[in-house]
Amino acid sequence: MTTPDTATPRNPASPPGLPRARGPLSESVLAVLAGDGTPLPGAVAIRRSAPYGDDLHLLLYVLYELHYRGFAGVDERLEWNPALLGVRAAAEGVFLDALRRDGGSGGKDVAEAVDALQLEPVGDDGHSVSHHLQREGELWQLREYAAVRSLYHLKEADPHLWVVPRLRGRAKAAMVAVEFDEFGAGRAEDVHAQLFANLMTDLGLDARYGRYLDTAPAQALATVNMMSLFGLHRLLRGALVGHFATVEITSPPGSRRLAQALRRAGAGPAAQRFYDEHVEADAVHEQVVRHEVIGGLLEDEPGLAADVVLGIEATGHLENLLGDHLLAAWREGRSALRTPLGQP
Repeated sequence: MTTPDTATPRNPASPPGLPRARGPLSESVLAVLAGDGTPLPGAVAIRRSAPYGDDLHLLLYVLYELHYRGFAGVDERLEWNPALLGVRAAAEGVFLDALRRDGGSGGKDVAEAVDALQLEPVGDDGHSVSHHLQREGELWQLREYAAVRSLYHLKEADPHLWVVPRLRGRAKAAMVAVEFDEFGAGRAEDVHAQLFANLMTDLGLDARYGRYLDTAPAQALATVNMMSLFGLHRLLRGALVGHFATVEITSPPGSRRLAQALRRAGAGPAAQRFYDEHVEADAVHEQVVRHEVIGGLLEDEPGLAADVVLGIEATGHLENLLGDHLLAAWREGRSALRTPLGQP
């Protein structure tokens, strides 16, 4: 039985509470963050964990989140705790090895990889959530999709800022220009994270930061963890640029379909505006990203070509995993979330 998705009053600027554990690894880390002194998981146990599983990705998510908003009641000094960083490094190794194995071809042809992004498939390729929602999605599915995507969109563009001090010249100038738009071009009410919060409110969802972490599946956590992984390591700056290019280039057609889905389902204007905004803005961004961000980066550091391709292909791989999970549940008429949403 579901309950209405009502919000408990909380200062919007306050960090969220700690989530519930999803296995022994995340349980140990959460206990340490809560201050009870439980021993942290060892490297052997981490290496044996499923690379796309709930336990590993909740562990990574909460440790990465210490670099963003943090958690209520958690000592902020733990952000740079050596023992926690060691656990995170072991978990990152499992995740990155899987991305290189499953999501990366090992190729170095960036132009070919980017061209493939710009080839919009004819019809539904079987993985596309936006095609499904545009064609036959119901309001409850749109609400689930918004809840899942809130893990990223309520901090939209934040992970990509990590790459700015690692770029120079053309690439840096272009990256900052695109990010300026993502952050509302100087207007707080137009920050894309705020637009998504407005979308959630329009759909009867709780727009507080981190509200749906407990209910989101591992595949959704993995898509956000990949951004933090690439962003927090200078070594992976090329992969973050490849990921960013994928997001900006594939956004306009997908956003157009999602805006149409929301209109068809009778969602309000605030919900529609978020995706309408991305149709227009990202159509401009894709050219800037391709020619200036990627072009400028590879002009300075041509040896990063393989990492850019990895970022592009790994993003596609994780998006397919998430899309397959959502669509398998929805086509059976059941919730794709760990805990179904209440009625708006």
